[in-house]
Amino acid sequence: MTAPSSKTAGPDRGRLAALLLGAIGVVYGDIGTSPLYTFRECLTEEHGIAVIPANIYGVVSLVFWALVIVVSVKYVLFVMRADNKGEGGILALLALATQSRPDASGRLGFLMALGVFGAALFYGDGIITPAISVLSAVEGLEIAEPALERVVVPMTLVILVLLFSIQSRGTSKVGALFGPIMVLWFVVLAILGLAQVVQAPEILAALDPRYGLSFLAENRLKAFTVLGSVVLAVTGAEALYVDMGHFGRFPIQAAWFGLVLPSLMLNYLGQAALLLHDPEAVRNPFYLLAPDWALYPLIALATAAAVIASQAVISGVFSLTRQAVQLGLCPRLDIRHTSSEEEGQIYIARANWGLLFAIIGLVLWFESSGNLAAAYGIAVTGTMLISTILALVVARRRWHWSVLLCVLVGGVFLIVDVAFFAANIIKVPQGGWAPLAIGVVTLFLMSTWRRGRAVLSRRLAEDSLPLEDFVKRQAKSPIHRVKGTAVFMTSGAGTVPIAMLHNLKHNQVLHERVVFLTVLVDDVPRVPAKDRVTVEGLAEGFYRIVVRYGFSQEPNIPNALRLCKALGLEFDMMTTSFFLGRETLIPKMQPPMAQWREKLFVVMSRTSVSATDFFKIPPNRVVELGTQVQL
Repeated sequence: MTAPSSKTAGPDRGRLAALLLGAIGVVYGDIGTSPLYTFRECLTEEHGIAVIPANIYGVVSLVFWALVIVVSVKYVLFVMRADNKGEGGILALLALATQSRPDASGRLGFLMALGVFGAALFYGDGIITPAISVLSAVEGLEIAEPALERVVVPMTLVILVLLFSIQSRGTSKVGALFGPIMVLWFVVLAILGLAQVVQAPEILAALDPRYGLSFLAENRLKAFTVLGSVVLAVTGAEALYVDMGHFGRFPIQAAWFGLVLPSLMLNYLGQAALLLHDPEAVRNPFYLLAPDWALYPLIALATAAAVIASQAVISGVFSLTRQAVQLGLCPRLDIRHTSSEEEGQIYIARANWGLLFAIIGLVLWFESSGNLAAAYGIAVTGTMLISTILALVVARRRWHWSVLLCVLVGGVFLIVDVAFFAANIIKVPQGGWAPLAIGVVTLFLMSTWRRGRAVLSRRLAEDSLPLEDFVKRQAKSPIHRVKGTAVFMTSGAGTVPIAMLHNLKHNQVLHERVVFLTVLVDDVPRVPAKDRVTVEGLAEGFYRIVVRYGFSQEPNIPNALRLCKALGLEFDMMTTSFFLGRETLIPKMQPPMAQWREKLFVVMSRTSVSATDFFKIPPNRVVELGTQVQL
């Protein structure tokens, strides 16, 4: 019998309740706010779908089966099995999918590009989610008082600016409030929907998939365009997988099947039941579920839920950005921990303000959640489609599923994903261009940085010397040694760092202990402390140290060097100097990549945080040696 996961093995009731509460508050904020706009967008006039019983039954049936197939079966039961040592998310999935045979370089290149583009689309999701969630919540004011329509956009901007202004304080202080608020939100969703279902119980028949299939068959092209709005019901499904490492698989699954799914479906059924008796309510069926006295409290609760949904995506963008930095997909950034207890609670100032700037632009451009809905679908469906492909690769290569099983299971998921994606592609002129543009620009910047770093490493290697030859030469004709320890950081463990060559050229001395230090990032989320460092003696007074981190960890060189004591090499920071190279990049007339792209890489390099700050090296122990490198 297989032992249960450490995340869920024998948890006491208190811990399990805390995990469930946390999962409800953090994981389900995005998908939990979908009832604000999904049903309304499915029956908008643009689709040309009349608000008649047959169409109402068909749409709510499609929404129900989308939640079942995409969220319940694909993500909760299938994709979440792709556990990268407790971590989830598209980059963690990419790492699993690319751990394969060395002869599959072409396929690995394709999978790498696919995974990175999926991550780029997630940034589009991170920009659109706060905008559409807060806008749709504040738009309830139009229902309460039509004259308040003009304050919707300004109030949305104020809420978003306040939300991003407090990000630097971290979520630890307000995180405890998220769970109870979202539990209240889902309970209210269920009560509002149940009140209408009781008055029109016949709507329960819509759970029969034949209603959805009949709607598709009878309306054809119009129904196909409606699929682009049905997908709004499953936005946030990726968060279930991304946050698996924080809460464990079981709490997320239990919260979904025990509270979130029943509450969402009761609300969607309630909106459908309302429309059966009052087709005019299609202008905003969610808020019209509530009695007049409850409208303003519901607007306040919806706004709180929208802020929480936004917070979850913002935190996801921070985490994804840190992983991108560690995997060499973007320049080094200033990453600050906001909690001494939770490793995942981080703050990245550039990502924070960049997100806010982009979100403000979207709100001012689109002005309503209805206009943003067209943009939202492509980011979501693109990421879901890529996740399915990568998960099937993992199922075949790592779980050793048969080809037939992969075809049968994957075929169902791919048909649904492709249908949703195709239904949103036609909305490119109406706003779908926004996430595609964000994704393409992000992918281009990431690929430029990765390519530029590869070119730079090759240039530095051409100007360097093999480390073994250098050590042998020093043994034959030693250079004068001075007291202390010198640590030279190098990206290649087999070559002499340029900083050392410059030090010898100018100072003509070596320290009594010389350490060549290389930092590597493995394709796993975390590397345990016992595997963090390896120490190799090269010759008398020469050592090579390799420090390994996972893509979810933050490098800290002084802490890593303390681990060397157990391996027989002790460091005193007061007698240790760190020699770092600072390259001044000069574009070449005939570069290995386009010159304008090379200039872009140079600009990106100048915005990169210094190695001293990124690796947490004491500034007063650092010696920087500059060099010019022609790319």
